[in-house]
Amino acid sequence: MNVLRYSGQNYSISTKGIAIFVRKNHKNMSGILFRDASLVNEGKITEGDLLVKDGRIVAIGQVKTPDSNVEEVRLNGKWLIPGIIDDQVHFREPGLTHKANIQSESAAAVAGGVTSFMEMPNTSPPALTRTLLEDKFSIAAKTSHANYSFFMGASNDNLDEVLRTDIQNVCGIKAFMGSSTGNMLVDNEKTLEQLFAQAPTLIATHCEDEATVRHNMAIYEAQYGSNATANLHPLIRSVEACYLSSSLAVSLAKRYDTRLHILHISTAKELELFSNDKPLKDKLITSEVCVHHLSFDDRDYASLGNQIKCNPAIKSPADRAAIWEALLDNRLDIIATDHAPHTWEEKSKPYFEAPSGLPLIQHTLLMMLHAMQEGKISLERIVEKMCHAPAECFRLAERGYLREGYWADLVVIDPNESATVSRENILYKCGWSPLEGRTFKGTVDQTWVNGALAWGAGKLQARNVQRLRFER
Repeated sequence: MNVLRYSGQNYSISTKGIAIFVRKNHKNMSGILFRDASLVNEGKITEGDLLVKDGRIVAIGQVKTPDSNVEEVRLNGKWLIPGIIDDQVHFREPGLTHKANIQSESAAAVAGGVTSFMEMPNTSPPALTRTLLEDKFSIAAKTSHANYSFFMGASNDNLDEVLRTDIQNVCGIKAFMGSSTGNMLVDNEKTLEQLFAQAPTLIATHCEDEATVRHNMAIYEAQYGSNATANLHPLIRSVEACYLSSSLAVSLAKRYDTRLHILHISTAKELELFSNDKPLKDKLITSEVCVHHLSFDDRDYASLGNQIKCNPAIKSPADRAAIWEALLDNRLDIIATDHAPHTWEEKSKPYFEAPSGLPLIQHTLLMMLHAMQEGKISLERIVEKMCHAPAECFRLAERGYLREGYWADLVVIDPNESATVSRENILYKCGWSPLEGRTFKGTVDQTWVNGALAWGAGKLQARNVQRLRFER
């Protein structure tokens, strides 16, 4: 096994085949030169170098060493991609920190190649005011290992606060059009109309029709009671429940020309709501698919049970196949995680008592690399859907691409190394994963955030994070 020794700010190599760091006096360093990389960017893979100064990319191609104060990172052909941008995570802070917190889950994020995240408002208390929202930004500034933004939460009675959202400094507005963890359901028809008519920025929606879900739940509770198991989840949170809510959101968005982003599409039927007749930057209605809906189907409940209980539910093999097709033909725009940890004790409860959600952010890139190896998607499309597309969709400033002038959020992937998921190497505070025991080929060798090494040598390194900015 290759070993990278780390001590303070100095690196050395004991065997070949892993990135080689040549670091002199760190205080005198003026830049970082990534040498001999396979650069994956904007639909192409090219061999070359990439130079970073003052946290930004300043040159790409065959770069000569500008001066003696440049640190060289020799990649020997390893893949260098832009940092992953995850537009949907639940880090549980404040108030639910027995499950997770911003520090622990952002640490897992950078270990998995995620350099920027957008976190949801269903914490305790929920982020329904600008003051509560800024409290979360303050926590992240002190503890996060990745760049960060947070959604303003919508409710049935906080429209005035929502309309004051700072659209350059907040990623968007989150509306739960179906209840989930935290129960921030927005079901008042007048409120929804006003929200879609007046929203100053992107509305991201969780779409499941509440009346349908409650009707189905009553039927199965009466039939199975305490003997219910997770295989009922896609029957309760059904295709019809998803479609009724998603179609309502789309109809409202079309009526008011609202910028709408529908999260975690899980059914074939919903795909008729989306189009690929425009480039992403010109779409008013966009969509996201989560890695678990691409990776699992309802046959997996037999072995994983509540571990993959999530909202919306993982559904049939036919739904999974249709989602893949729509992702590749650009009806679906973004791949995200909906990272949503709960404790093992909570997940071990009977089906009706166990919460929905699963932890994924440390392993989402590994899961997509596995899909690539199965021939389902190319490396270039992975980068498009996990890096470029979130930046375009949210109008994220100077991130998501390998471009001169952009922030140096970078991930080095070693395609030849393998990693096995185990409780010993999981960084989630909840301490478990539905992927335990699985071995993935391809590893996150290093993650760089704003030009600083955040993850390397199998451990956390420097913190150098920023609040995300949006060009709106």
